[in-house]
Amino acid sequence: MEIKEYIESGVLEAYVLGSASEKEINELLTLKDRHPQIQAALTQLEEDLERIALHGAITTPAETWSKIETELNEITRRQNFTGLKITKAPSINGHAKNGNTGEFVEVQGPSSHMRVHKLWRWVLAAIFVLGKIFLGFAIYYYLENRQVKQEIQKLKQELKNSQKR
Repeated sequence: MEIKEYIESGVLEAYVLGSASEKEINELLTLKDRHPQIQAALTQLEEDLERIALHGAITTPAETWSKIETELNEITRRQNFTGLKITKAPSINGHAKNGNTGEFVEVQGPSSHMRVHKLWRWVLAAIFVLGKIFLGFAIYYYLENRQVKQEIQKLKQELKNSQKR
């Protein structure tokens, strides 16, 4: 396979976006060391994607950090605060990442319960009550419909009997 065809095949894009298979990654890393054109194309692609990301980036509002800090301070002031368990996530090949190269950190809180805003609690309660009401109406109309069908069957039977006489 020619180098130009390999570069245009989409493997470099898949690698940079993190969607390449392990076989493609190994092949690319091997070819990258042998062919400087692939290394140059990979570097150019990474720079282009970084420029696109910077161009489309949204700056956070100035008060965002103060809100985050306030929330963290509120969490630490709670009585039952036991701290957060922080573990390092394994990298693609199963080993823990070292250095400052895009390290991921998993954070697990002490509680597995989800907090819901008070307004949503009332909305969910209203939905639950309405669901029960609609279920009651559905059962009522189902029973009414069944009763009407039985009456229609009886009337049809009486009509047939009266026509036979």
